[in-house]
Amino acid sequence: MGGRRQVYIGTDSGATSSKTGGVWEDGTTISTKLAQQPTNSEAGTTAVVRGWIEGVNEYLIRNGLTWDHVHGVGLAMPGPYKRYGVLDHAANLPASFEDWDFYTAYSSALSERAGRPVPLVVGNDGNYGGVAEAQRARGKSKSSVVMLAPGSGLGCAYVDSRGLPLDGDTLNGMEAGHMPAPLHLLDTKAYPCGCGRTWGCVEVYTTISGLPYLLTERLAKYPDHELAQSPLSAKEKALSLRGLAQKGDPLAVEIFDFQAKVMGLHAASLTIALDAEFVVIGGGLMDPESTTEEFRSRYLRILRENMEPMLCSAQQGRIKVVPAALGDLSQAIGAALVALYKSRT
Repeated sequence: MGGRRQVYIGTDSGATSSKTGGVWEDGTTISTKLAQQPTNSEAGTTAVVRGWIEGVNEYLIRNGLTWDHVHGVGLAMPGPYKRYGVLDHAANLPASFEDWDFYTAYSSALSERAGRPVPLVVGNDGNYGGVAEAQRARGKSKSSVVMLAPGSGLGCAYVDSRGLPLDGDTLNGMEAGHMPAPLHLLDTKAYPCGCGRTWGCVEVYTTISGLPYLLTERLAKYPDHELAQSPLSAKEKALSLRGLAQKGDPLAVEIFDFQAKVMGLHAASLTIALDAEFVVIGGGLMDPESTTEEFRSRYLRILRENMEPMLCSAQQGRIKVVPAALGDLSQAIGAALVALYKSRT
């Protein structure tokens, strides 16, 4: 491969779509243009792997590259895992995917397509998204980073000074969305979580999954609110709240203020434990195409106001809270970065 520039490719495999990204050997992003295709999970594991390979091939062609440039690949895959590279039961994938050794399947396909062995790393998609956002947040520093990304659930990651995520001994590290919320500080009930726990997971109070509970709880204060009499389903009512909040609706604003408070308390707990300098907030709430600047600024302000007093004295005034920067690209770029970082060890 002589003097060819080295590239590292990331595949982000979701339940419905898969994305491809890449970085150069210095860690800079090859392209910020989103490249994605259907995952085709309904067609089985062989079709999924074929789609991953096609995604890489199209990405290389689009950017004037060939397989000879590829020195490593990372795969971001939602868990849970039974062991490294082997899927456990996943809620959003067919039951037949349980026990799938996706590491071996993808590694073999990459080697066959490239005509040589291609180093492959695999890991949790949320963790890999954190790797990419950490690189953007901390720049050239070696500071550690906590990422919290509220969406349908709460994605969490901790990225160390090497740029690598905390996976844990059973590959379940940083499943921090399922830690119990500090209910004694929140004046609320312990609502059940989709994970099966009933102690009041943080995820329920910070994401879309818990909005129906929070809405029902607060409608008692707003009996004349349009949603109190609405024929919409509980889910539809919950999904309407973000738009209402951005129009200044008092009920909706109160709910998102509450979510920001919970996130601030949770960020403080994680920062006390992990001593990270940066807290990155991702997810749809920080998406400039989905929310207004006023909405995002208010959320982050309330988060900081609730986080800061809870920190250790040495941490107060030091922790930087920043919005995520990469959006849908983060997990593919993070997977590519982990492949690069692992190649250096």
